Amino acid sequence: MNYTHEHLEIQKTLKRLIDEEINPHVDEWEAAEIFPAHEVFKKLGNLGLLGLTKPEEYGGAGLDYSYALAMAETLGHIHCGGIPMAIGVQTDMCTPALARFGSDALKREFLAPAIAGDMVGCIGVSEPGAGSDVASIKSHARKDGDDYVITGQKMWITNSLQADWMCMLVNTGDSASGNQHKNKSLIMVPMRDGPNGKLTKGIEVAKKIRKIGMNSSDTGLIYFDEVRVPQRNLIGQEGAGFMYQMMQFQEERLWAAGSGLQSLTNCIDWTVEWAQERKLFGATLADQQWVQFKLAEMKTEVESLRALTYRACELYVQGQDVTELASMAKLKAGRLNRIVPDGCLQFWGGMGYTLENKVSRMFRDGRLGSIGGGADEVMLGILAKIMGLAKKPPKHS
Repeated sequence: MNYTHEHLEIQKTLKRLIDEEINPHVDEWEAAEIFPAHEVFKKLGNLGLLGLTKPEEYGGAGLDYSYALAMAETLGHIHCGGIPMAIGVQTDMCTPALARFGSDALKREFLAPAIAGDMVGCIGVSEPGAGSDVASIKSHARKDGDDYVITGQKMWITNSLQADWMCMLVNTGDSASGNQHKNKSLIMVPMRDGPNGKLTKGIEVAKKIRKIGMNSSDTGLIYFDEVRVPQRNLIGQEGAGFMYQMMQFQEERLWAAGSGLQSLTNCIDWTVEWAQERKLFGATLADQQWVQFKLAEMKTEVESLRALTYRACELYVQGQDVTELASMAKLKAGRLNRIVPDGCLQFWGGMGYTLENKVSRMFRDGRLGSIGGGADEVMLGILAKIMGLAKKPPKHS
């Protein structure tokens, strides 16, 4: 896969915005443990960057997924992981199912404002007792007249403290039926009565979750107590939510792999510059063969991830199912987001152990890569099933 002139122009536009409007404020937003999502998203929306792959009739550009990957890669220029992740939630995690299966009315109410940057969205899947095990979610929606009445909890939800709406996975059928994959639905849930408005009745932000990294990204534990939502807010067919979410995960995992390419490259480049300047035993750190070999090895790993990610994207654009390759890329990206910053940090010595160091921030932020969006073990389980290695557990009477 090769980036065209159009891809490169989009990357240039986004890089300019990052340099002028985001990176100068990153340290401030990291310290505050939140960033002004509505303000930043509006600037992205004004440049047409929040709907590159979304339909033109709702304000998108109607481009193929390679453009989303080009954007994800460029977000790696942001000097933290939290803000790129928040943007990725808006573009590639909470909107794909809505854009593909939502009604025209739903797209006009929720998708168009999200593309314009007028609304902030979030994806509500994980719960206190169900993270990577999506089928075990407990939140449920019962019908009452023309409404769904939703009760439950959602946890680890990126953007949720500022979100105007949530694309929420809930149980709409009886789990006692034994099929946890066909009793779930995706429902669009308004979180507020307008941008920056009051929370919808029955919704409570129970807790702002503090994390070891991704500090500028707000993460919440959200309670839903008899929250009324019109049944017309259902995405696609009732009971198909699990399938829609698995499809949504393909783009999320490709995004996760793509978003690490530039940041990992930057981490190595910063360390090369440091090693060439740092004096050690009458020479520079870069003169040590171990340092040379280790940095060369890490760069080779990053370029291997790039090739895998580009191949998966190319096949996805062709309409192929890339569950296997996307899972491999997500797995590899998660691992490298741990290995590369850790290895680089070691070469920075004491400076690498300071909060203001960009490599140390990557060390903290990158650790989430092997957990969020499906843990490494989940990716390995998916791959084992595709390879025909994993067997279903026996049924107990």
